[in-house]
Amino acid sequence: METLASLPHSFSPWPRSRRSRVSLWPRPSVPKWMQEERQLDDVEFATYLRVLSRERRPDAALQLVSDMKHEGLMPGCDTLSALMLCCAQNNCFPQAQALWDEIINSSLVPSLETVSELIDAYAGMGQFEEIDRILRGTASRGFSFCSDIYTLAISCFGKAGRLEMMEATIKEMVLRGFKVDSAAGNAFVKYYSMFGSLAEMETAYGRLKRSRILIEGDAIRAVASAYVRERKFYRLGEFLRDVGLGRRNAGNLLWNLLLLSYAANFKMKSLQREFIRMVNAGFQPDLTTFNVRALAFSKMSMFWDLHLSIEHMKHVNVTPDLVTFGCIVDAYLDRRLGRNLSFALDKMDVESFPLISTDSMVFEVLGKGDFHSTSEDLLESIRNREWTYSKLIAIYLKKKYRSNQIFWNY
Repeated sequence: METLASLPHSFSPWPRSRRSRVSLWPRPSVPKWMQEERQLDDVEFATYLRVLSRERRPDAALQLVSDMKHEGLMPGCDTLSALMLCCAQNNCFPQAQALWDEIINSSLVPSLETVSELIDAYAGMGQFEEIDRILRGTASRGFSFCSDIYTLAISCFGKAGRLEMMEATIKEMVLRGFKVDSAAGNAFVKYYSMFGSLAEMETAYGRLKRSRILIEGDAIRAVASAYVRERKFYRLGEFLRDVGLGRRNAGNLLWNLLLLSYAANFKMKSLQREFIRMVNAGFQPDLTTFNVRALAFSKMSMFWDLHLSIEHMKHVNVTPDLVTFGCIVDAYLDRRLGRNLSFALDKMDVESFPLISTDSMVFEVLGKGDFHSTSEDLLESIRNREWTYSKLIAIYLKKKYRSNQIFWNY
């Protein structure tokens, strides 16, 4: 049997259903190469329509299915679903809506993947009312995947900042007897954190907590970012303690954010105390943990503590990144101690390739040091696999301190 890849676009291989195969004899006027019998089922025809969708040819796809119906052949669920997605993904919304109605008002059952792709297509084009219509149609048919579609719609509305629609959807979900799962609950908190006020966010978190659903990493980050934007570091610390610093499934995220809340206001004693508590609780400090402390030590010119932190990193096999090197370079140069810079760098691998592996949340609070920012711009503008920390430091010193005649003897 000839495959779809070998068929010209002008050929229309009409199926009758997903499982049955249909022999189609060409009309008398067709070319001789089409005189042979063609057999393609619903799945294969749907594949052909998806090819047309990727080629941005919705008109051709619609014409093929129209000709199919004219021949007296009923398209199957796969064919209609593929055609509907082709229309939706190519901005032919009236046709996609009509096809959705045709599916919903028949005995056909679309797949979860099909409905999810349809919602994603509408969300990408801002057709949120159509997403709501899909929800109603899905619920009216009582499909087994209704709960998943509600969860997806909540995320779509939230991501677009449509908090009222997100709120209405989750209420309708509960009224219809569907259980709010972890994905829906965490999305609810996450998007209130991104687009709502602090009061609305805290209310959303309270509702999640009362439902006994654990808040997960993405939602924790979103809540933390909201507090950081408003510079509410005390409330950030209270939130983290309420979540539970002993949670193992969040890794070091909660502890690192707590340390960051103290570093933001340079509460160094509290920062050190909580670091010791973290270690005593059995958590292994990671690169972000060390760099939160290193940035605070650097800005406060606490050289002894900075050196001890570097030694600790070496002891537990945590590899420094560009942020760590920046803490050292900036601390020494801010105090005009460039001649002593080699004292700290001799214990580090300055010939390794520069990387940035620190959690970006750190930069939201403490910013980027001058060496970090300058080196990052250089790495982006001149891509070279032979970059090393020593080369970046040499360029930085030459550029910044040539006029002051400050030399680096490393």
